[in-house]
Amino acid sequence: MDMHAVASTPGCPPGLEYLTQVDQLLIKQKVELIEALVGFESNNKYEVRNVVGQNVFYAVEENDCLNRQCCGPMRPFTLHVLDNYGQEVITVTRPLNCMSCFFPCCLQELEVQSPPGNTVGYVAQQWHPFFPKFLVANEHNEPVLKIHGPFCGWSCLPDVDFEILTMDEIGKIGKISKQWTGLIREAFTDSDNFGIQFPMDLDVKMKAVMIGACFLIDFMFFEAAN
Repeated sequence: MDMHAVASTPGCPPGLEYLTQVDQLLIKQKVELIEALVGFESNNKYEVRNVVGQNVFYAVEENDCLNRQCCGPMRPFTLHVLDNYGQEVITVTRPLNCMSCFFPCCLQELEVQSPPGNTVGYVAQQWHPFFPKFLVANEHNEPVLKIHGPFCGWSCLPDVDFEILTMDEIGKIGKISKQWTGLIREAFTDSDNFGIQFPMDLDVKMKAVMIGACFLIDFMFFEAAN
């Protein structure tokens, strides 16, 4: 599929037309050599690929050294998602909030914009003592979908699935999966691979929000603390 030959779609934010024709994405964190060798956290970078390995988007974290070193995986961030021409098509913003299930007053959340400055949705952590749960909302902050993760203690499993559910929790429409990349690599880096599956006909804005949700899940549960 030619990523540069997708026609404009009514109601689709500019730059996201390609997402209307896919139901799966792979998000791959790029390994920084100096971080892998000495454990010094640098800004995260990701490649978003299609099922045949073509790069669809690139994502770059905007942050400063103080936040990275002092706040670790809890740090606030802005992620700029760029297309293959270097044009920013999605902006993901996460404020500094608590991530402990024992302090539910100020849990994790993020806002997704596309194009930058135009909000298309939100992801908010829901309190639960044992299971990771998130609420996905549209641009009007109206709940649309839910994301449920597995029971605590799953970080050692080869693959970890976060299910994407309808609001009534009856229908499972997709998942965000953390994929094991091998013992040696996992031992020396915190570089992660994620797969996202969603319905082909899912609102393209919600597909963009799912990309943001994947980044939040990575930081909350798989980003190594220094």
